[in-house]
Amino acid sequence: MTAAPPSSSPTRSTPRLPNWLGGVALLLPSGVWLLLLLVLPTLFILELSFVPACRPADCLAPYGLENYVRLLFRSVDGQLSFDLIYLKVIVQSFGLAAATTGLCLLLGFPVAYWLAIRSPARWRNLLLLAFVLPLWTSSLLRSYAWVTILRSTGVLNTVLDNLGLLGPLESLGYPESGLLNRPIAVLIGMTYSYLPYIVLILYSSLEKLDRQLLEAAADLGAYPRTAFWQITVPQSAPGILAGSLLVFITGLGDFVDPELLGGSSSMTLARLIYNQFLKTRNWGFGASLSMILILAVSIAVALLIKYGDSDATTSA
Repeated sequence: MTAAPPSSSPTRSTPRLPNWLGGVALLLPSGVWLLLLLVLPTLFILELSFVPACRPADCLAPYGLENYVRLLFRSVDGQLSFDLIYLKVIVQSFGLAAATTGLCLLLGFPVAYWLAIRSPARWRNLLLLAFVLPLWTSSLLRSYAWVTILRSTGVLNTVLDNLGLLGPLESLGYPESGLLNRPIAVLIGMTYSYLPYIVLILYSSLEKLDRQLLEAAADLGAYPRTAFWQITVPQSAPGILAGSLLVFITGLGDFVDPELLGGSSSMTLARLIYNQFLKTRNWGFGASLSMILILAVSIAVALLIKYGDSDATTSA
């Protein structure tokens, strides 16, 4: 007796969704978040930047480029005259960010090199943790700590006075009132704030250094300085660029350190934007300054994405 052949009933095929739809579903929550809290506010600021003399509840003037023209010119009796006051603020902001980046790189590279290459392997993670421990405290508290150190009756002046060094330093131009409310104080505070970031990025880059090349260079008689410039620096160049751009971007938009440590002598772009929005209430000009800052940061971020070490940046 033979078994009956199975029935050949047609099977229903389950419709498959396109592959791109799954990616869209994953990106949709973060995309909506970025659209509502980043893209739309930026577009709103861009629109305000083209409204001359825009103040709260009074932004009905026709669009124009007066806010951007005001960056370089001012109107006197209906005539435009060249004015460098706002350009100086922009240049000072870029200068402070660049100086902070250079100082962080100068101080951070030896530390990162020692942590990644020279430090004992069993203590390496603990040493790295100890170096980045200040990041566990608020940036505002760290800035107030520097206020205590740098003011005229602060720790620095007291120690120098007790050591008998305050007089000779005053003769060399050291201010008797301390370093507070001066650009050098802002540079010190910003360098202290961003040094751990660049050390983390440089450490991640130097950790991947091919040490066999260094050994081969030593076997071939290369001086340590030659091996450093021809092997170590080229291999860690993406990390150097990533760390430098990250410090520069953050320093360019820093508000806390210039506000607390710089005083009136260290006006920066971030402080000027704050004054335009919350003190003089000129939202249109403040929006134009914001767009200048957004454009500069966007260019730096694009360079960071294109040329930076993505693994090092992610680890930081």
